[in-house]
Amino acid sequence: MQRTVVITGGNKGIGFAISEAFIASGYHVVIGSRSTDGLSRLKPGSFSHIEMDVRDERGHVALCEEALKKGDEVSAYVNNAGLSAWRPIGEIDDAFFDRLMNINLKGAFWGCKAAAAAMANAGGSIINISSMAAKRGSANNAMYCATKFGMNGLTQSLCKELGPQKIRVNALCPVLVETDGLIEALEQEHAPGANGAQEFLSNFKKANAALGRLPNANDVANMAVFLASDAANGFTGQCINIDCGVFPQ
Repeated sequence: MQRTVVITGGNKGIGFAISEAFIASGYHVVIGSRSTDGLSRLKPGSFSHIEMDVRDERGHVALCEEALKKGDEVSAYVNNAGLSAWRPIGEIDDAFFDRLMNINLKGAFWGCKAAAAAMANAGGSIINISSMAAKRGSANNAMYCATKFGMNGLTQSLCKELGPQKIRVNALCPVLVETDGLIEALEQEHAPGANGAQEFLSNFKKANAALGRLPNANDVANMAVFLASDAANGFTGQCINIDCGVFPQ
């Protein structure tokens, strides 16, 4: 039986690494994103793509329908698509509030809802790509932190609700993972890397990381594949740090 996994935002950054890791593990990957950028780097025939916006529930339902065409069940659903942005509270308006809330939290909510329906008979694994910002706040980051704290709450609540259907729900909470998207966000006016993203990351690593490095996209991807596997059958409701020892718990 072909195992299938849905990954939102699976064509860029951390999402692309997650797609690669699941393909290497024998899954057929269904990628949902607004564009096809990056997909030419994936092995032909190993994935399907549906153009969608995570803010629209119908897109998530379409992803699950496509996954069911490729296999007998949806083995895993990864809510990866997200947006990082810093802004002081005095400059947060309705548009900024709604954009982050709708992409980061509403998008994950609709993904969980669609996955729960698709997995109702056979069970499965829902994996929410959250953030270290879901566990501690930082200046000029209130809106992003609120969305990610919400994602962790969603994860913990749904693990209880969906557990009787053998659906496991977990979140991954990486600290700063260097991707093109993160560098762009860090260099924005109110972000901590506004005076130089690479210098900020270097200083943050030296001051905080127990392992002397920050995690990369493959570190997140490998844990996602583990959480989807039978080896992780005892894991649900967990919000797991991937942080190289930045925030020991």
